[in-house]
Amino acid sequence: MKNVVVIGASSGIGKELARQIKEDNHKVVIAGRRMALLNNLYAECPNSYLPLEIDITSIEQAKLQLENISQKLGKIDIVVLCSGLGGDNEQLNTEREIEIAKTNVIGFTFIVNWFYHFFEKQTYGHIAVITSIAGLRGNRVAPSYFASKAFQINYLEGLKQKSYKTNNDIIITDIRPGFVQTDMLERKDLPWTAEPTKAAQQIWISIKKRRKTAYITKRWRLIATILKGIPSAIYSRL
Repeated sequence: MKNVVVIGASSGIGKELARQIKEDNHKVVIAGRRMALLNNLYAECPNSYLPLEIDITSIEQAKLQLENISQKLGKIDIVVLCSGLGGDNEQLNTEREIEIAKTNVIGFTFIVNWFYHFFEKQTYGHIAVITSIAGLRGNRVAPSYFASKAFQINYLEGLKQKSYKTNNDIIITDIRPGFVQTDMLERKDLPWTAEPTKAAQQIWISIKKRRKTAYITKRWRLIATILKGIPSAIYSRL
């Protein structure tokens, strides 16, 4: 049995992913800001879940919570970071742009760093992050969200390189979903939109197979190839 931490487990992909992991008989720390929702999930299977209130943008509080839970568990095998902010901001509201960056850049960086150092001391571990296909290019409708996902993708690539060069047993998995039917998805008529359960199933399979990069659902790999191939002169006019 493995100890798995799912950060952002109160709803959406994180909640369904926690359920998938529980079905494989692992102990799951379900972490997030909304304790009432975490308690609802905990009530489904108290023997498998351990709720943890954490706000990844409150660094000192989050650090204390992670130190406490790691001491309680003794070991942590996998952490999956599902927590993030998004949504359209075509009017470029500055407060919203900064709010997204605080979670998707600062909070992300803290969590990934904390677990990387923890796994170094432990001598093994697996970090998986739900980034997004949005990180492949910029976007006028949601500049901060797309840019923050690009930061995550490149940061994880750096950690993959670091792990290889230092010859340690830390696995880094970059999960890049397309459209998934969660609260973050404001439009309901988008193509290739996956249900959270299906997305979570594919994510957990990718983590178990220790993949370095995975597109969810798989067909989004084709879209990624097309996106990266569009010349900047054309893309800027879209």
